[in-house]
Amino acid sequence: MNLAQKLMQKPLVLHLRKDLVRNLKRGHPWVYDDAIASRPDAVPGRWTLLKDKKGKEVAWGFYDPKGQLAFRACVLHKRALREDWVTARLEAALQLRRHLLADERTNGFRFLNGEGDGLPGLVVDVYGDTAVLQVDGEAPDGFWPKTDIAKWVADHLQVSNVYFKRRRKEQGQGEALVGIAPDHEPVIQENGAFFSVDVINGQKTGFFLDQRDNRLKVRGLARGKSVLNVFGYTGGFSVNAGLGGASHVTTVDLSPGAVAFSERNWVLNELPAEQHEGVVADAFKFFDRAMERGQKWDLTIVDPPSFAPSQETVPRAVESYTRLFANAIQVTQPNGLFCAASCSSHIPHSLFMEVCVQAFSNARKRGQVLDFRGQSEDHPYPLACPELRYLKFAVFKVA
Repeated sequence: MNLAQKLMQKPLVLHLRKDLVRNLKRGHPWVYDDAIASRPDAVPGRWTLLKDKKGKEVAWGFYDPKGQLAFRACVLHKRALREDWVTARLEAALQLRRHLLADERTNGFRFLNGEGDGLPGLVVDVYGDTAVLQVDGEAPDGFWPKTDIAKWVADHLQVSNVYFKRRRKEQGQGEALVGIAPDHEPVIQENGAFFSVDVINGQKTGFFLDQRDNRLKVRGLARGKSVLNVFGYTGGFSVNAGLGGASHVTTVDLSPGAVAFSERNWVLNELPAEQHEGVVADAFKFFDRAMERGQKWDLTIVDPPSFAPSQETVPRAVESYTRLFANAIQVTQPNGLFCAASCSSHIPHSLFMEVCVQAFSNARKRGQVLDFRGQSEDHPYPLACPELRYLKFAVFKVA
C-alpha cells in the first residue's frame, strides 16, 4: 500500500490525556506514551488522528503501539490533507540545500533530516552518486513509502543508487531501492577534502556528516600543531587537521577497521604518510599511557559516541565524559587547544558545559571558551524541539 492509499484510509484515533496542544501547534512533533489516554493495538506506522481531551482534532501523523514515542505529528492543518504535503516537504528540503548541490567542493550531505524537514523518522544522506535512506524505528518504517521516496530522490538529485540501510545489523541486510546496492566505497568531497565512505558496514549511514563544519573549523586551527584525534573513526578530523598544515596527527580508535580507514583517507588526500599515526586502543587506556609517558599535543579532539542512549544512563555518561575530557586536557600543551564533542541528545547544552567545567577542574587547568558549535546546517531541527539540537562541539584554550 502506498502513502496516498494509507492517507485515504480511516485513521486510528488517539486522545491526549495531557495538555500538549500548544506544544504541537508550535511545532514539537512528538507525543510520548504517558501523554496518550489509551494505547490500542495496531500495526506500527498506522495513519492516526490525534485529538485533545475534549475530542477536538489536533494533528495527523503515525502511531507506534509499542515504543515510548507513541505518536509523531506530520500535519497540523486539515487543509494540508487535501494537498501533496509529502512532495511539498521534499521540495522544500531540496530548496534548502540548493547551495550544497551547487558546491563543487562538497558532494556529501544530508538531504532529509527527519523531523527537521517535516518528515518524522526519515533520513536520507547523499554520498556522491549514492544516497542512503534510513528510518528511525518500526513506526517510520511502516509509514513511509521508501521506494517512492527513493525514486523521487534519484530523479531530483541525479543519484544513480538509493540504498535502504537498516539501523541495526540484526534487522537484516539492507536493499537497493533504486539502482544497485553499493559494490564499492563511494569517495566524496567535503570542503575539498576526500573521504572514502563505507555505506554498507560503516556507522550510521557511513559517515558523520553532522560534523562537517566542525571539521573545517579544526582545519583552520591546526597549522603547525601536533594533533591528537580520539574516537577518530575514519579520520574526518585527522584529515582536516592534515590539510590545515598540522605537523603531525595521531588518530586513536578502538576499531582496527576504523583506524585502517583513517589511514586510507589520509593517503587519499595525498598527505605525507609519515605525518600520521593510527593507534588501535581503548581511549581511557590510551590516555593513561600517554600521561605515564608525559606525552602532550598542541591540539586534542575528543568526539566520543553517544554515552547516554536514554535518560536513565545520563549520570554514568556524565562520569565518562568528565573523565575523558579531563584526561584530554591533561595531555594538551599549556596554551594549547582542546575540542570537546558530544552527540548525546540526552545531554543538553547546559549539562555539557557543566561537564567541561568539571573536567577542567579535575585536570587542575583553566579553560577559555573560543567557540561553541552544533550540527551542520543540513541537519535542521524544529525550533520547538530543542531535543533535536543534539550535537555539541566546543573549542577551548587550555591555561
